[in-house]
Amino acid sequence: MKKRPFRTVELTLGAVFVVLMMIGANIAIWFPALRISYGAGEVPLTLQTFFAILAGILLGKKLGAFSMIVYLLVGIVGVPVFAEMKSGVAQLAMPTGGFLISFIFVAFVAGYIVEKGSKSSIMTYLLATFAGLLVNYLIGTPYMWYSMNYVLEVGITLWGATMIMVPFFIKDFIITMLFALLLPQFVTRLTKASPSLARQ
Repeated sequence: MKKRPFRTVELTLGAVFVVLMMIGANIAIWFPALRISYGAGEVPLTLQTFFAILAGILLGKKLGAFSMIVYLLVGIVGVPVFAEMKSGVAQLAMPTGGFLISFIFVAFVAGYIVEKGSKSSIMTYLLATFAGLLVNYLIGTPYMWYSMNYVLEVGITLWGATMIMVPFFIKDFIITMLFALLLPQFVTRLTKASPSLARQ
């Protein structure tokens, strides 16, 4: 069967998620109070992981992943859409570069699970959300370890890198799971209001 190209409305929806990813990456800059203190440090509140998951759930695995590719390309060419309003291809070599790249796979995996599962089941959304979160950290954490050791030349073990990310994982887990509980009702209402979001 011949593959259908993305329609204009689908590309528009994908562009919306590019904007949401930029907002999600920098929300703590605009609202400094949205930082979670732990020990001697703090974890800024970001919504990028959730928006990447939501892109897959609402747009499907292909368009969701495509929107994340566009987000990366927009940042690479110089538009400040990455965290701390940064941009440029060099950001992909930094410790957070793996998390940026992972968003493509996060959206694809979340979208795939929802497409194969029951669209009205809360368990489907919880599974898709948790799987997307795992993909985010399974790609991002080893990449961070590699970047710190071989790009920034800061000696750190993989276990040490994992421990650094634990507070961030806990924060993202709480945020994404809370949102996942609301997704069935949210998606149902949204697809009724906008039929273009319904699965083909």
